[in-house]
Amino acid sequence: MTALKYLQAYPASLQDQVRQLIAKDQLSDYLSQRYPERHGVQSDKALYSYAQALKQDHLRNAPAIDKVLFDNRLDLTHRALGLHTTISRVQGGNLKSKKEIRIASLFKDAAPEFLRMIVVHELAHFKESDHNKAFYKLCEHMLPGYHQVEFDLRVYLTWRDLQVKT
Repeated sequence: MTALKYLQAYPASLQDQVRQLIAKDQLSDYLSQRYPERHGVQSDKALYSYAQALKQDHLRNAPAIDKVLFDNRLDLTHRALGLHTTISRVQGGNLKSKKEIRIASLFKDAAPEFLRMIVVHELAHFKESDHNKAFYKLCEHMLPGYHQVEFDLRVYLTWRDLQVKT
């Protein structure tokens, strides 16, 4: 039985469906049918603009984003597809807080839906720090069908792992 490390939290029935696609060598077909395109966001500057536009559309009252970048050091083994951080620095007599979003570099070659899902996820943390009901409701508001895209993103990561092993 194939271990599906990115899908462990999902019901066994869904995991079995993915295992069947793997056994029939149809996982790639499934993904390419659902997500045939690749996004054009390739630079940190373009990613910053992309995240700013999403924030402006959905989270106008959230804190400003100071930095958004692709990070080749994010480790998927710790389930970090993206990362949001708040860095506090002392400037003079004041404490300044900077908000950053880092997206794993492997998503430079992913479908636009996957990039949007990750950015939406990290932006939602600006309003809701925990993965609770309000957090996922906000994600769904910013990206209708969020849960399906998140599942498919995890299927994509499973497919990538299989490609590395062969």
